Formats: sequence, structure tokens, C-alpha cells
Amino acid sequence: MRVMFHYAYILVSESDPDRHYVGLTDNLEQRLASHNAGKVPHTSKHLPWRIETAIAFRDRAKAATFERYLKSGSGREFARRHF
Repeated sequence: MRVMFHYAYILVSESDPDRHYVGLTDNLEQRLASHNAGKVPHTSKHLPWRIETAIAFRDRAKAATFERYLKSGSGREFARRHF
């Protein structure tokens, strides 16, 4: 039986380390490749990107909730202090 995970992730731009991106995906490697291929408009200007943090969830709703939290002011501060 294959276990499916959903990832809330934080990317950091290698060309501008102060630039971060928070997202949600079911396939982390493929999503990073899309970001680095310039296929994601929000990240295409600050290539290349690397994964700073990725947190796996079995439940997609929990992953989406955590992604929204990371995009909030308190979530950004939490990520800055802990990741």
C-alpha cells in the first residue's frame, strides 16, 4: 500500500535569499522543477529556488490549513524563527 502525502513547503530564492515562497503540493520534486523552469508566474523572476522546509501531512485539509497559516503574519514570523 502506497501512502500519499501532501506537503506544505517553503522555498528560498538562491538569487535573492530574502525572497521566500510558500506553497502546497502532492509531488514536491515535480513542483520544485516547475518553479525552477519558470512555469510559476509568482516565482519566475527570482530563479533558482531551493526547498528550505517541507512538512508532510496525510490529510490534505491539514496541509492546506498549515500553508494558509504560513502565509499569515504570525505564520511568517513562526517560519522565520523556526525554519
